[in-house]
Amino acid sequence: MLPETNFKSTTIDSQQLSQLFFKMLKPRLIEEKMLILLRQGRISKWFSGIGQEAISVGVTSCLQSDEYVLPMHRNLGVFTTKEVPLFRLFSQWQGKKSGFTKGRDRSFHFGTQEYKIIGMISHLGPQLGVADGIALAHQFRKEKKITAVFTGEGGTSEGDFHEALNIASVWDLPVLFCVENNGYGLSTPTREQYNCENIADRGKGYGMESHIIDGNNIIEVYSKVSEIAESMRENPRPVLIEFKTFRMRGHEEASGTKYVPEELMNFWEKKDPIEKLKKHLLSEGILTEEKIAHQEELIKAEISEHLKMADEEEAISSSLEDELKDVYQEFEYKEILPETSQKEELRFIDAISQGLRQGMQRHENLILMGQDVADYGGVFKITEGFLEEFGKERIKNTPICESGIISTAMGLSINGVKSVVELQFSDFVSSGFNPIVNYLAKVHYRWNQNADVVLRMPCGAGVQAGPFHSQTNEAWFTKTPGLKVIYPAFPYDAKGLMANAIEDPNPVLFFEHKALYRSIRQEVPTDYYTLPFGKAAHIKKGDDVSVITYGAGVHWAMEVLNENSNIKADLLDLRSLQPLDKEAIFNSVKKTGKVIILQEDSLFGGIASDISAMISEECFEFLDAPIKRVASKETPIPFSKNLEDQYLAKAEFATELEKIVAY
Repeated sequence: MLPETNFKSTTIDSQQLSQLFFKMLKPRLIEEKMLILLRQGRISKWFSGIGQEAISVGVTSCLQSDEYVLPMHRNLGVFTTKEVPLFRLFSQWQGKKSGFTKGRDRSFHFGTQEYKIIGMISHLGPQLGVADGIALAHQFRKEKKITAVFTGEGGTSEGDFHEALNIASVWDLPVLFCVENNGYGLSTPTREQYNCENIADRGKGYGMESHIIDGNNIIEVYSKVSEIAESMRENPRPVLIEFKTFRMRGHEEASGTKYVPEELMNFWEKKDPIEKLKKHLLSEGILTEEKIAHQEELIKAEISEHLKMADEEEAISSSLEDELKDVYQEFEYKEILPETSQKEELRFIDAISQGLRQGMQRHENLILMGQDVADYGGVFKITEGFLEEFGKERIKNTPICESGIISTAMGLSINGVKSVVELQFSDFVSSGFNPIVNYLAKVHYRWNQNADVVLRMPCGAGVQAGPFHSQTNEAWFTKTPGLKVIYPAFPYDAKGLMANAIEDPNPVLFFEHKALYRSIRQEVPTDYYTLPFGKAAHIKKGDDVSVITYGAGVHWAMEVLNENSNIKADLLDLRSLQPLDKEAIFNSVKKTGKVIILQEDSLFGGIASDISAMISEECFEFLDAPIKRVASKETPIPFSKNLEDQYLAKAEFATELEKIVAY
């Protein structure tokens, strides 16, 4: 156990000590009231931080007003120390309009730019990487600011903890990683969470400064964190702090504490941070019982008044239109045309590179991140020469940690910086799946914060790369509200859509088929221009059959149609899968009465299935034949060329096209 700190040796003056005491008292009194309301059924859930107030209050008191803090469930003291109005917190917990999430999320699952607080998601780990991104934005603008982020000892078992600390260390990011080691992750004791003596010991493995602080001693917390924070502002670097504390109540109230030995509870009860400081203040004559009682009554009166305001607020309501509108940040597409008529023949890969380069030139607050994207120029050489033109502050090689880097991109957006992240192969996105579908996709709907992030996704088979480098996994993301999914097939489209992806403040997954990189050429404007999302390209016009496809499928279809010139097909290249050009699809089907949908992905659960269902619902009376879906086999993607050719839908498409035309 940590040694007791001598309160009398502190250099903190009497006024500061009194302020720290009352700052801790306020969240304690709120919590006591919330526990009553929970029993009355007036709030649905509560995660108690009773006994841990010194950490939240102490750390937040050391931050400047415009420095970000990323708290968790048991950090009510962060919100009260940042002086968030209580009625807004109470409304948040009741799911009402004056809260921060329009009733869409609960408890502390929210952020607020107004108070520079960025709340958690239930998956815990990604917020550590988000703190990296916020700090990276400060570093990018050469601002002497730190970012504080909280996690529990249980959260340190997640891979995101390792990734975030490693990124921060490699990039010298001024992040204060605050680990509240409170003894239990729900009911799992620390001896079953990790096998080192102290979590702070891990700092050595990251080349990172670390400290152990008595989390139940506000004087030690405030004194040491103040000193560390000021040092970090002048000498930017990450610091890991392990706060030794204890959770006096259940993980949440329904869990209880029966699994905790009674002697352990008794020991920590004597270390209550509020009672310890109160005893010192009274013994030194800094405060009196009367002054404490008076202030307590004022806080209770404030709680009652603000609860009344929240209680009297009407239950929230919303229209379907507003619910759908808030999934994305509003973005009004503005067409940008090339300034000159000059064109050049570009390969697909060159068009993407040129679109990225011109986007970097246009947006000075744009950072490009990914494995090997700097000196090496990326494994496909798309960013070759970027480092020399834009510098290492904007072209950043990353460690191999997709989840951490995507979370970092989210943090950049929170702090006003755009980013493009290259996933070296789209297959590797599975290692970053959580922050994409649970943070980037949901963040605007939850609390009105956008994720200004483009994820580049080199994908596709036909290059004998095998099961881990050949997937077309767009269907993983078209299912998730809040994401935009783009999949061009031609150089002209790739450059214009890439420009628009960078302009759009919402998260965009930009799929780039590897087999097209160096095989497809086209005349492309040399100047910067944009193309809109949600607009399909009409490649061929005909009345016999509608062919709907995207990516490599467009070129397969064109090849088959060129070999079968007697078939007059209406060929649509979707280009954009989310948003989807439903109007173009329906108009084509209504014209031809027959439709075949071609995708490279395997059949079940793919985008062809949804398009087929939409056509059945909207155009059934216009159909002259069953809708046909053509897709690759229901196996992983094999390596051998013969097996890969057998796997792909290309060969089957020609046969099925003839069948449906003859139906």
